[in-house]
Amino acid sequence: MNEENLDVTNGCSKVRTGTQNEAALLALMEKTGYNMVQENGQRKFGGPPPGWEGPPPPRGCEVFVGKIPRDMYEDELVPVFERAGKIYEFRLMMEFSGENRGYAFVMYTTKEEAQLAIRILNNYEIRPGKFIGVCVSLDNCRLFIGAIPKEKKKEEILDEMKKVTEGVVDVIVYPSATDKTKNRGFAFVEYESHRAAAMARRKLIPGTFQLWGHTIQVDWADPEKEVDEETMQRVKVLYVRNLMISTTEETIKAEFNKFKPGAVERVKKLRDYAFVHFFNREDAVAAMSVMNGKCIDGASIEVTLAKPVNKESTWRQHLNGQISPNSENLLVFANKEEGHQKTLGKPPSLPARLNGQHSPSPPEIERCTYPFFPGTKLTPISMYSLKSNHFNSAVMHLDYYCNKNNWAPPEYYLYSTTSQDGKVLLVYKIVIPAIANGSQSYFMPDKLCTTLEDAKELAAQFTLLHLVSSCYLREGLTRSSRGQKVLSDVA
Repeated sequence: MNEENLDVTNGCSKVRTGTQNEAALLALMEKTGYNMVQENGQRKFGGPPPGWEGPPPPRGCEVFVGKIPRDMYEDELVPVFERAGKIYEFRLMMEFSGENRGYAFVMYTTKEEAQLAIRILNNYEIRPGKFIGVCVSLDNCRLFIGAIPKEKKKEEILDEMKKVTEGVVDVIVYPSATDKTKNRGFAFVEYESHRAAAMARRKLIPGTFQLWGHTIQVDWADPEKEVDEETMQRVKVLYVRNLMISTTEETIKAEFNKFKPGAVERVKKLRDYAFVHFFNREDAVAAMSVMNGKCIDGASIEVTLAKPVNKESTWRQHLNGQISPNSENLLVFANKEEGHQKTLGKPPSLPARLNGQHSPSPPEIERCTYPFFPGTKLTPISMYSLKSNHFNSAVMHLDYYCNKNNWAPPEYYLYSTTSQDGKVLLVYKIVIPAIANGSQSYFMPDKLCTTLEDAKELAAQFTLLHLVSSCYLREGLTRSSRGQKVLSDVA
């Protein structure tokens, strides 16, 4: 065993108690034959494992593990994660004190092992009353660039980004919903590797960097939903983007029915995109190849297979900054260059009685106060300039959701009845004016509450769940020219 490995265990033995000690880590290394080194705030176990030949495992083999007890280490964690398959590398994020930072990354040798780990270990009780979260982890190779002049074309943006950063592979630019000759004020820049993207972000992030005389906004792009091939093989819905706002659902249905009359079941359009539902998958795939790049009402459309999502947790993921406790439906980008991870946030919580079940691992939302000193400078802001992880209620999320879709605020209508024991029971009906003329004119939960606050919260959660009940993800969340995420995929 080399000296570096001994240094690793010695450093932790100073703060460990009980079973978490130097002898436990040394025993783990001796038993497995894996090396262990600590660098850049993380401790690596393996990578590669003993006897490994060839390149590292492909993309999609790594999982993110959250909510790890701070006094738990590899000797306890590795055996748990070995249940899903052979570990290529286990990376535990560490504090200077010697405690872990509450999360880790586990890379398996195959994608199947990673998916099995998610299925069997997400929400696993790692210690009495302590439940971990496990979800997919992917290297992020894409940057979001905001505040781009709207008259710039894709070719101009691509050329400019290649001049100022290295490793640029492609630029994704979306046309404006109201003027197809202009972009939306932002673009996504794809790099050849996570390292290249991280180096570009470091160069551009200070906020003083300008393109064409404009100070740009730079951040990691949010994830594109990964769906397994088996699920995608059953999809019979097409996602159609770059439509004219004036184009109707009837026009879209007629155009997609041209290649085979009667093939389209229904169409749902919102602003400049739509979802086209087919009776048969074969017809959907054929229509995709025929219609992609075609013009409808003067606009050249893009057509892809829609990506299905779990409707019970989707609203939390769409409301940027929100993560569902069902981490299997989440994506996490591991910013390895900087020793931290970026997720889509943390989950909002309703009282357990509203959820209909008692969760063994309640969401961990920071709700605390800070001292307000005399003379502290305050700046007036709009709630819509905040990120949604500043909101803790479904009521606020629904209002935020509508605003980001350029919809009028939701309308709440209160109703009451009396229970058999004489209690006044309350329920809210919610109307979303922007979609009130569609297939569902209002939303009302099937449960009654004894308090006004609970009734309103339950109605808002119910509405959010149903807004995405037939929702499909496309490129992921887009962002506005101000750099804020825009919710755009409700069907």
